[in-house]
Amino acid sequence: MTNKNSHIGLYLHIPFCSKKCAYCDFYSAFYSEDTVKKYTSALIKSIEKWGGLINRPIDTIYLGGGTPSLLKENIIPLISAVKSNFVISPDAEITMEINPCKEPEYFLGFAKQAGVNRLSVGIQSGNDSELKILGRTHSCQDAENTLKTARKLGFKNISADIMLGLPYSDFSALKNSIDFIISLEPEHISAYLLKIEENTLFFKEKNRLALPDEDIQAEQYLFLCDELERHGYRHYEISNFCKEGFASRHNTKYWMCEEYLGLGPSAHSFINGKRFYYPRDLAGFIKGNEPVFDSYGGDENEYIMLSLRLDTGISFSLYKKAFGKEFPESCKAQARLFEKAGLIRFFEDGFALTNNGMLVSNSIIAQLENEL
Repeated sequence: MTNKNSHIGLYLHIPFCSKKCAYCDFYSAFYSEDTVKKYTSALIKSIEKWGGLINRPIDTIYLGGGTPSLLKENIIPLISAVKSNFVISPDAEITMEINPCKEPEYFLGFAKQAGVNRLSVGIQSGNDSELKILGRTHSCQDAENTLKTARKLGFKNISADIMLGLPYSDFSALKNSIDFIISLEPEHISAYLLKIEENTLFFKEKNRLALPDEDIQAEQYLFLCDELERHGYRHYEISNFCKEGFASRHNTKYWMCEEYLGLGPSAHSFINGKRFYYPRDLAGFIKGNEPVFDSYGGDENEYIMLSLRLDTGISFSLYKKAFGKEFPESCKAQARLFEKAGLIRFFEDGFALTNNGMLVSNSIIAQLENEL
């Protein structure tokens, strides 16, 4: 599925948070200026090492977290190290995740100076009451101010996050969130159903949270899909919507089974057909711990699983080119049954999930993989 001479993506994990959100199970550590400096130095050493090991050009860079904006001025030498050790495409997409705050000019100025040209803003809700429940440290006014400031600084590619299925949520609150985020005119919107994960505050309190049931969550998801599509956002991936030409180029690499390098604790990579990752260990990464081999990637099962996340779906011709054989008739027959149920739509060269199908994608994918 991959071309060893093709461009790769680079993911840099920035594992610092000023406060842990009630729902988050991503790997993170509490922020201190001293630890950030030590980590930046270790990350630059890792960039220098991998730049010498991999002779592949880079066309996307993604700083995720955690809260990458806590890097402040450290983002400048970090991105500079990437540009010094890798061949970077002139039109590379360079994304940084940020949280809204009262005074965003400070870190946004450093991001602009470093060459960041895409922002992913963790708004999550357009209701201050829900933001407090989630443990977010910003208000809706902060979110609006952050996007306005980003526009003034010249950022023309902004993504906003919204969460569904929140405690005590109803359609009025959801409609308010959707309207609020649309009013900010982001080029891209990512929408996530709340999932209660272990080792989170919500997991400890799950029996006391008034969570919507699966049917209501499904209704919320379909309502959001309709609203965003009505406002000109293309539903190009299960959880992602964009204006024309503004799909996330970096994340699309994951779904297209293209290769990428991930650096930092908990970061995953897919290089030369192999998947590997760094352990969730900040101190270990700073000391120079090596990544751990996970598995080989790019097989038929992965193609089905990842392709069906996208609105472009499965292509019979791409499948034949990648695996040297026709797409299995048994899989097509199973997909036709899902088509009758309104979960799959066929087109000339393949098929894709409908919005209803995306709600039960795991089940559909599992049944199709059984037919391989």
